[in-house]
Amino acid sequence: QVQLVESGGGLVQAGGSLRLSCAASGGIFSSFGMGWFRQAPGKEREFVAAINWSGRSTDYVDSVKGRFTISRDNAKNTVYLQMNSLKPEDTAVYYCAAASGFRVVLTKGEYDYWGQGTQVTVSS
Repeated sequence: QVQLVESGGGLVQAGGSLRLSCAASGGIFSSFGMGWFRQAPGKEREFVAAINWSGRSTDYVDSVKGRFTISRDNAKNTVYLQMNSLKPEDTAVYYCAAASGFRVVLTKGEYDYWGQGTQVTVSS
């Protein structure tokens, strides 16, 4: 069983930056594709970014391209989401997820494990 624990959320002004971390335990971290999703109040959980097992392949939702960067450190069993130029519409609970199979995974239904989420609030 894989456990995922997110950290790094908080309150930031528009234009600011935050770095989210997700620490994994209980599995072979380097065998998982990893992803970040977010859910704003009253909205469905949406894909934000994903990375393959090696870190060489990534994908992003259009609204964060050029502002967010997903990365991973397999030696530390951790995946990161660097968020720059934050906007009020980025406000949401951010979730880390793990998918078996090494590849970049874009759809939430294909993820096997989820963290509990961390709140990101961007003030205008």
